[in-house]
Amino acid sequence: MVVVASAQQSVEVYTKGTKAWFPDKREAWVSTTCISNTVVAGKVRLVFQGEDEDEKRCAFQEYVFEATWADIEKTAGSKLPPLRNPPKMESTDDLTNLSYLNEPAVMNTIRTRYLQHLIYTYSGIVLIAMNPFDRVSLYDPDIVQQYSGRRRGELEPHLFAIAEDAYRCMIREQTNQTIVVSGERQVIRNSSKGERTNGAGKTVSAKYIMRYFAMADDQDSKGKKLKTSGSMTEVEEQILATNPIMEAFGNAKTTRNDNSSRFGKYIEIQFDTDANIIGAKIRTYLLERSRLIFQPEIERNYHIFYQLCVGAPSSERKEFELGDYTTFHYLNQSGTGTVPGMDDAAEFEITQRALSTIGVSVKLQWKIFRLLAALLHLGNIEIGGRSDAMVAETDPALLTATRLLGIKTADFRKWIIRKQIVTRSEKIVTNLNPAQASVVKDSVAKYIYANLFDWLVSVINESLSCPDDEKVRNFIGVLDIYGFEHFKKNSFEQFCINYANEKLQQQFNQHVFKLEQEEYIQEKINWTFIEFSDNQKCIELIEGKLGILSLLDEESRLPSGTDVGFVQKLYSNFDNVGFKKVFKKPRFSNTAFTIAHYAHDVEYEAENFLDKNKDTVPDEHLALLQSSEFDYLQEIMEKAAANAQTHTPENNKRMSMTSRKPTLGSIFKLSLINLMDTIGNTNVHYIRCIKPNEAKVAWEFEPNMVLAQLRACGVLETIRISCAGYPTRWSYEEFADRYYALVSSKHWDPKSRPDINELCSVILAASIKDTAMYQEGISKIFFRAGQLAYLEKLRSDRFNECAVLLQKNIRRFVYRTRYVRMQELTVKLQCIARTKVSVKKLQALREEKAAVILQKNWRRYVERKKYLAKQQFILKLQAAARGYNGRRLFVFLEKSHAAVQIQKLIRGWFARKNYKKQRDMVIHLQSCIRQRVARKALVAMVTEARSVVHFKEVSYALENKVVELTQTLTAVRDEKKAAMDRSVQLEAQIRNWSDRYEKMERRAKGFEEKLQEPTVPQAQWDTLLSEKDVLAADYKKSLDKIKTQDKELAQMLEQNNTQKETITELQKAVEEANERASKPADEAEVAELKSQIAALKTQLTQVLHAPRKQQQSAGGARGLSPAGTRGLSPAPNAMRNLSPSPARILETEALKEPLNERNLSPASIPVNRRPRRNSSADVIQARPKTSIDSIRKTENLNSSKSPRPTSVDQLSTILGNKTVTGAIDEEPEEEIHGILRDEDSLQEEIHEGLIKALKMPLPSLQNPPSQKEIFFPAHMISMCVTEMWRLRYVQESERLMFTVMDTIQKQCLSFTGEEAVVPCAFWLTNVHELLSLLCQTLQEMEQEMFQNNSNGRRSTAWQDFEKLVRSVKYEMQCLEDNIFHAWMKELKKRLSKMVVPAVIEGQSLPGFITSDSGRFFNKLLTGTTQPTYSMDELLNFLNKVWRTMKCYYIEPSVSTQVLTELLKLIGVTAFNDLLMRKNFSSWKRAMQIQYNITRIEEWCKSHDIPEGTLQLEHLMQTTKLLQFKKASLEDIENIYDVCWILSPTQIQKLISQYHVADYENPIRPDILKAVASHVVSGDKSDVLLLDSVAIDDTTNPFEIPGPRETRPQKYLPAWLNLKRLRRLTMITQTTPTTTLLEAQM
Repeated sequence: MVVVASAQQSVEVYTKGTKAWFPDKREAWVSTTCISNTVVAGKVRLVFQGEDEDEKRCAFQEYVFEATWADIEKTAGSKLPPLRNPPKMESTDDLTNLSYLNEPAVMNTIRTRYLQHLIYTYSGIVLIAMNPFDRVSLYDPDIVQQYSGRRRGELEPHLFAIAEDAYRCMIREQTNQTIVVSGERQVIRNSSKGERTNGAGKTVSAKYIMRYFAMADDQDSKGKKLKTSGSMTEVEEQILATNPIMEAFGNAKTTRNDNSSRFGKYIEIQFDTDANIIGAKIRTYLLERSRLIFQPEIERNYHIFYQLCVGAPSSERKEFELGDYTTFHYLNQSGTGTVPGMDDAAEFEITQRALSTIGVSVKLQWKIFRLLAALLHLGNIEIGGRSDAMVAETDPALLTATRLLGIKTADFRKWIIRKQIVTRSEKIVTNLNPAQASVVKDSVAKYIYANLFDWLVSVINESLSCPDDEKVRNFIGVLDIYGFEHFKKNSFEQFCINYANEKLQQQFNQHVFKLEQEEYIQEKINWTFIEFSDNQKCIELIEGKLGILSLLDEESRLPSGTDVGFVQKLYSNFDNVGFKKVFKKPRFSNTAFTIAHYAHDVEYEAENFLDKNKDTVPDEHLALLQSSEFDYLQEIMEKAAANAQTHTPENNKRMSMTSRKPTLGSIFKLSLINLMDTIGNTNVHYIRCIKPNEAKVAWEFEPNMVLAQLRACGVLETIRISCAGYPTRWSYEEFADRYYALVSSKHWDPKSRPDINELCSVILAASIKDTAMYQEGISKIFFRAGQLAYLEKLRSDRFNECAVLLQKNIRRFVYRTRYVRMQELTVKLQCIARTKVSVKKLQALREEKAAVILQKNWRRYVERKKYLAKQQFILKLQAAARGYNGRRLFVFLEKSHAAVQIQKLIRGWFARKNYKKQRDMVIHLQSCIRQRVARKALVAMVTEARSVVHFKEVSYALENKVVELTQTLTAVRDEKKAAMDRSVQLEAQIRNWSDRYEKMERRAKGFEEKLQEPTVPQAQWDTLLSEKDVLAADYKKSLDKIKTQDKELAQMLEQNNTQKETITELQKAVEEANERASKPADEAEVAELKSQIAALKTQLTQVLHAPRKQQQSAGGARGLSPAGTRGLSPAPNAMRNLSPSPARILETEALKEPLNERNLSPASIPVNRRPRRNSSADVIQARPKTSIDSIRKTENLNSSKSPRPTSVDQLSTILGNKTVTGAIDEEPEEEIHGILRDEDSLQEEIHEGLIKALKMPLPSLQNPPSQKEIFFPAHMISMCVTEMWRLRYVQESERLMFTVMDTIQKQCLSFTGEEAVVPCAFWLTNVHELLSLLCQTLQEMEQEMFQNNSNGRRSTAWQDFEKLVRSVKYEMQCLEDNIFHAWMKELKKRLSKMVVPAVIEGQSLPGFITSDSGRFFNKLLTGTTQPTYSMDELLNFLNKVWRTMKCYYIEPSVSTQVLTELLKLIGVTAFNDLLMRKNFSSWKRAMQIQYNITRIEEWCKSHDIPEGTLQLEHLMQTTKLLQFKKASLEDIENIYDVCWILSPTQIQKLISQYHVADYENPIRPDILKAVASHVVSGDKSDVLLLDSVAIDDTTNPFEIPGPRETRPQKYLPAWLNLKRLRRLTMITQTTPTTTLLEAQM
């Protein structure tokens, strides 16, 4: 009864309108629609109608299914037409999610996705990869980073998702992983040629997987080395470099693939404990050796030969005698030597670079190429003769080949045409026929090339493998293996390949079955053993003890073994019941056999099986090659012999030497067993590459071909295994969300918060009566095949009932509403009709009255028109007459005015001439009088110059000169004393050297005497001679040095004598001046002068004895320069990128380049005082006084009050107009000197108190801080620097500035995250303020210099000062640039974490909230997790940044740049994330995202940043696209018009992954195909992802604004305990200052 109920249930699903599949010869499967379901007398008849119209009958084709109940019950409904999935499910990215999991549904889903340009699809643990035969933008570095760290299923299916899954499994489980990449090589059976092709994309897939491991940046793993953009380690580069090498030596062009791999390989990528790639190993399988000697039509040999012929330089071409490929027999057989789109010369360079990358030297590379050239010439050896083979001794190919191989020509020629048979008693040499000789020649070439290939693999392994095996923690293996092959003629290669695929398929089936059973156990459901297609019998047939391989080896060992004998053994051994299903004998052949593989029955021709299995070279040739003079060939042969030893079986007494040689079959079997063991010990991931069409046409799909490959690669077998158990499994939440409508609403009322598991149990009990059709697990519900279709039918019926009920009530409401509206409309119509009649009567009366009024006004208009015409005529006549009279008067007046003007000019000229003459006479008279007066004044001045005043000035000058000379004399004495000491030392050294020389001479004499003795060895004599030469050379150098020092000493003595004479002359001049000064009659003036001289001497003594630090050298002062350790300046090459040049920043003429003070030494310019002006005019105008007297005169301070602790700039305000008394010393300049001299204390106050421990004013718009509260650090530092410049502490100012900049930079870099917003902005604006103040100070100093300097020349000291300040200013610009980029880095870091959760995941728009899965019944499910960040938090962060810049008075240009970059980060990050998310492309999500974008745009408008919205244009147009209608091709064209900024690839991606709601119609396949057709291959501008905004990127230049217009402020907050700065501020505020220019004048 249960079976009958199940069969009835299966048939009931096929209601009218149900879609199902029927087989078709051309399309494999076609979709049909059920039009009738009849059950009569135990027979079931289902009639379906095709969807495509039959062209012959011009009608839709009918498909009929007929069966009896007994047949349906017997097969459990499996013979019923497969059901088609709903359109919504047909583009799912995982085949296991299909409602109906069957063969046509799988193929249709893959086809639907492929036509949408989606080439990857999951099928459980398998990734199906369709070859697009076109360039797709799916492998860019940005795509790599998108998949890095993502779980499988978050993004669209991809190779990178499989690679990331394997990587995560390796880290999480600490187990080795394997990624099996396989594809099929098939041809159509009726093809004229049996070519072997692939084209499924295995090699490219394996290459991109390795590239992913090399480029992916896993920042979450501890110890993982972080990578910059596009950077790789040396090992990773070497791993990727193996691809061009293996492709050059192992790939070739075939009929349907231009780069077909002709071998299998397994690459182990090794990782250490920190998941870093540290090495790799490669294992290869079954290289196609026969391709070297023969290629079918339009195919090529291995790529390396064509690359060598085209890319070799002329010298090597001449040495190797290389020509065009058509001249070589091994290359010209197919008639094809070029591949479209492939440049062999460029590929040759790539191969050479790759070889260099893995450590193969250039010399060794050309040895490899020499061997390849030898193989080409080997193929050109001509073998003639009829019965016996003959080779000419002068054959050029023979001579060239043996020369390149380094072997003897005669021996090689001999063993090509002859063979040697070894018996127990003798050796017999016989001749070979031409065919046998050709086989021998080709076997030698194949043997050499195969060993060369193996040698390359071993070299790669030696280069890539980690030298320390203990460091290797795990590995990920990538297996690129050939797929199942079935050709018109199948030989030994196909047999081995299909044997390998049988083993892989067995492992795959066992792995799938294991996962299936593990899930049943994990969910704790009752299950029984599931039968699956086990190919163990076929494998036993091949590799058993008496299997095909064993029989083949046995026949190969027999001297008389033949292919026919081998086949007969197969017939006799396997003609039994045990192998009847897997081994068959062909009906019309005795030299072939058929094996029933898992994918297809393949018939193998036994011809050449034995020769290919032996694959041996005659011992004579082997010995000849091993004795080659070519060292590289010897190395290859030695390695080949070593490898052969590893494959040699155990010794057996009955085995001969020949039999012990390993056969190719045994080697392949052993390597395959090892491979299976490796795979069995790893966690396996599968990628199945499918070739969609035979002609390699882009985006074309051939259903039969794809279906055959799906069967062969095991995808359909996986599905069959799943269907044998419980193929459909839904989580409780998904099941409740889908089928809650099947029970009463009391069970799922959201108010009662029902339990999901209980609800699902109620639904199942009410819907499925047979409990064997389903089982409830822990987290999932498992269904038998067909149950989901039945549930869908119940759901559809339930919704139809509800729809009918809704329609009934809605229609009643609609018709009643319509009746009420009609009644109201009738009453309104009656009112309107009556109103119309009344209005019509009223209109008639109005028209009659209007006619009378019109007549009256018309008559008035006509009469007035006549009057106006007459009036106009009269006016024109009057105007003409008056115009004539006016013109005549104008001509008369014009002539009169010209005459007057001429007279005026002539009279003026005469008047000016007379005036000039009189003025010249007066000036001449004045000059004569002034000359006379000046002469008298000159006489008086000469007299006065001889007076006391003149001598007073001379005495001042002489006094200063004496002081300077005294200091110079002291220095010279010190130098003389040092020179004398040095000379004494040198004399002592000379004596020492003389003594040593005498000792050496004596030793030399002793050695000479010893030399006379015969016992002294010659070596010792040579050593002594060399020592003597060294000592003689040292002695000579010492003498030269002594002579040089004597000369220097003489020069210093001469200088000392000259200075003594100068001092004597100066002393005499002073005495004469004193004598002249004692003669004046005015004794009072003399006394005053003497007192002033005494005061000056006192000041000089104080300065000389005052404690002062030794000035550091120029190098020490620049210890913080860019070349030092501070690191403020960028590298010279990066200077343009970091900050613009100072000339572009400071464009105004007033801001000249600042200064340097290296030449202002203390000896030439005393620090403690300013030089006097020696102008006589100044002496006449004012009494000469000292600088101290002038300062005292200006500092009349009141000492009765002391100020309270407050800000310095408030001092004068508090005291009113009174001066500060007691606050300033009597000598303020000396006090300033004291503060500035204490350099360490001043720097400590600035660094610790003013920078590090500073409490920054918080930005607030309600109570914004004033400018002086923000900029006081910059003004304080500027005040100190200005005072240092004024008092000539220039080097001290340089040290102070560099230390301040270094401290500010370290302070800014110490903050991270959101904490860096305020400090970095505060110091950024202060640094710019300080730069502006220094520029302003420099401007004032330059202006004053030009005003006071009459000749306009700049002194050397000023130029040096400019250089110093220029470097300081440049460093400050670099500091500003560094602070800006460090600030932007922290802002981007913080913002990047908020963008996706706030903009993409945030749902702040009520009424349109949706979950990730798009569930309607979401209220019963567990509450959705809220995003990490919300839009309010993101906007608050932007507000904080904007408020900080606003309150800290940062320039608008900087604010705009900052916010624009942040908005660009938001736009690009959000767009790329939305583009890659497959479950967010819905109109509801688009509404939410659009609302979030609108909030950001409103924020931009409210903060005057209109250009910021442009950064969100991609995201805005994406939301519009998701909300647009997509029902027709016209809608698609409208989308392309509106979303003009999106590329075709982006639009195709968004539309293809659009999530359709339950109430939406799915997008039709023809529309999806039309969208995909807009994508043009090769368009570089058509990109998928936008260029990501790098957080650490500093290439975006910071546009430093121009200097601010500011004035210095003496403000220091009272809470800062900075005594020296506060004191300095008070002194400079109340004391007038003089500038450096005044001091220099």
